[in-house]
Amino acid sequence: MTSVYEAKQQIVEIGRRVWTKGWVAANDGNISFKVSDNEFVCTPTGVSKGFMEVGDLLVVDRHARKISGGPLKPSSEIKMHFYVYDQRPDVNAVVHAHPPTSTGFAVAGLSLDACALPEVVALMGQIPLADYGLPSTDEIPKSIDPYIKTNSAVLLANHGALAWGKDLMQAYYRMETMEHFANILLTAVQLGKVNLFTDKQVEALEGLRARFGLSDPFTGCNRNPTGLPAETGKVRDIYDS
Repeated sequence: MTSVYEAKQQIVEIGRRVWTKGWVAANDGNISFKVSDNEFVCTPTGVSKGFMEVGDLLVVDRHARKISGGPLKPSSEIKMHFYVYDQRPDVNAVVHAHPPTSTGFAVAGLSLDACALPEVVALMGQIPLADYGLPSTDEIPKSIDPYIKTNSAVLLANHGALAWGKDLMQAYYRMETMEHFANILLTAVQLGKVNLFTDKQVEALEGLRARFGLSDPFTGCNRNPTGLPAETGKVRDIYDS
């Protein structure tokens, strides 16, 4: 079991990574960890994720009331973290950031759901696009509601991305995998062709989940992204206006 202090150490490290990778600017992003049903470690508002210290992090209750920690307040976007925890009892960590390429897809109104990369097909499946919601309001929890129980990450239209997992590193790695996939898919689109897996290949990849010990909710990748004909074995130009 992860202690409060260990969770704070991991959040500081994840904050440093997302800032170093350029996934957040200024005081963007927020990270949280569920200690118990009414005790959460979270990042404070107004602090760069690249320069946090353990003493900056807060412990709050289910209503975002501070239990312990520094003088700052929790991020107003903690609402969407709580919403994920409410819907998914198996989730203990949530990471929100603005990774540029993934967010570019979100701004373009495109999901990251194509059956194109083995690790994503097997480990994450679809990364859907949630409708736009005004940051720091209940609009965002409502926008991600359709996807929480069936996915492990989501793009937030014109905003950024959200990933969750059984622990902090799994939530972070899912964000990392998402951005890696977005970069590769964008490169393929720029090259003019995206080669999608056949149905048989997708089934084989999804069959690896049991071997990897993955039993969390899962929505398979989109075998016919953007509604184009799914002709197996052919190279298709998807996202082509």
